[in-house]
Amino acid sequence: MMHATIKPRLVALALLFGVALDGASFGDLRAQPTRMQVATRGPARAVWTKERARAWADSTGWLVGSNFIPSTAINQLEMWQAVTFDPRTIDRELGWAESLGFNTMRVFLHNLLWQQDSIGFLSRMDQFLTIADRHHIRPMFVLFDAVWDPMPHLGTQRAPIPHVHNSGWVQSPGAAILADTASFEQLRGYVQGVVGRFAKDRRVVAWDVFNEPDNTNRPAYLAYEPLDKEAHSFILIRKAFVWAREMNPSQPLTAAP
Repeated sequence: MMHATIKPRLVALALLFGVALDGASFGDLRAQPTRMQVATRGPARAVWTKERARAWADSTGWLVGSNFIPSTAINQLEMWQAVTFDPRTIDRELGWAESLGFNTMRVFLHNLLWQQDSIGFLSRMDQFLTIADRHHIRPMFVLFDAVWDPMPHLGTQRAPIPHVHNSGWVQSPGAAILADTASFEQLRGYVQGVVGRFAKDRRVVAWDVFNEPDNTNRPAYLAYEPLDKEAHSFILIRKAFVWAREMNPSQPLTAAP
């Protein structure tokens, strides 16, 4: 549920994987969740074959869900920062999702959360997964997002603008990093720290590496976007897939064009 000044609502949709799925090993992904295990970095593993992706889809079943953020947060930073993390609202609203028959949610993360407090961030992710599992919901986590405000900042987020869609949503990473391909290496720790921590956690259904990487957010934020954004995003998404594969996650990797 995206934060807005209107009454929160859930929009049901089937999460369709429109690009090749890419993962490590898989088993019966419907089994009970395991405790968190930190994966070890190694050589980048191979992309899943079509047959393996199909086997994963068959074992997982039909996924029905939506993008999710609690109604008390305006963006992914406000959702996850310690001061504004709201497990009570998350529990209530995932309960609504469960009552509608949802079994997954796409949930956005942010590289600045790792920079701010990596240990606390991972702990809150684990708490979120515990709540989601109680409601039989297995989320897909989104690592990067090229949509809306390209100038994210930690701390207090701005108030919502009435009747404006996603008025406080922010990109990950912001334009300052995306404009400089030489700075991409600083994102490796975030990708591998998060994916590695939950690489074998069956409560996570999949990883969405990059949401809408070529979105220039015309006209609202076009003037603030880096030059050659699409080309830079393509460089980052390729690196991010390699970084994530090195953690050998049991879940597939995908990207939303």
